[in-house]
Amino acid sequence: MQRREWATLADWFDENQGDEGDLWHRTLIFPGLMKVIGKVSGRDILDVGCGNGSLARILARMGNRVIGVDGSAGIIEHAKAREAANPIGATYYAMDAANLSMFEANSFDLVTTCMALMDLPDAAGAIKEMGRVVKRSGRCVMLFSHPCFDIPRASSWLNEWGFGRKPMLSLRLERYREVFSEWLGWSKDIDYEMLACHRPLSWYFRAIRDAGMAVTMLDEPEPTKEFLAQSDSGAAVEKFPLHCVIEARPMAPR
Repeated sequence: MQRREWATLADWFDENQGDEGDLWHRTLIFPGLMKVIGKVSGRDILDVGCGNGSLARILARMGNRVIGVDGSAGIIEHAKAREAANPIGATYYAMDAANLSMFEANSFDLVTTCMALMDLPDAAGAIKEMGRVVKRSGRCVMLFSHPCFDIPRASSWLNEWGFGRKPMLSLRLERYREVFSEWLGWSKDIDYEMLACHRPLSWYFRAIRDAGMAVTMLDEPEPTKEFLAQSDSGAAVEKFPLHCVIEARPMAPR
């Protein structure tokens, strides 16, 4: 397999995600994220690692003022093109998630990031910047691959069959406590490997605390009926959450 950076996969990513996201995003990831975000309107929102803008468009259609940022200039061009073709008021910028210096502190009511933190080498820097730009009365909502159940090249499924009992689907894990990166095939449909980063769940909690925030919710999205009906992974995701959502709010100054 070829090893590729996300910045070189803009065309494939945009085609794969489309306007509303692929099956996983539409029927598992976005519903789980929106459950925590709730019904919000009239808010200033920053979406970090926005990709081609599929989540930003959902939030903008709810009546929010949305800015999306992504480290891939090519993917941002696709987001801008989709906005130009069907204007909903979202704006996009190419920038490093760990350097949001374009935005002043305390600027956004809500900062979101969806399926990006586990792909960022400097996720701690990104979380710190998210904590800086969110308003003291605001919150950050972060969805990413569940580090307890989805470990790059260190987790695998085991489907056991036996006479006289139901099949048993289990999960084998290694290297959970380590912080490491691995080149990983992101999809069976492409001949590429992208760099994936693993950190244990406690690492994220510490990074959030170091960014001046406190975790106020941890959720593990459940698959929708549509996902169960259409995805080959439905049975596995029904038993083990492959994603988690963390809500964090700025702590009061001491």
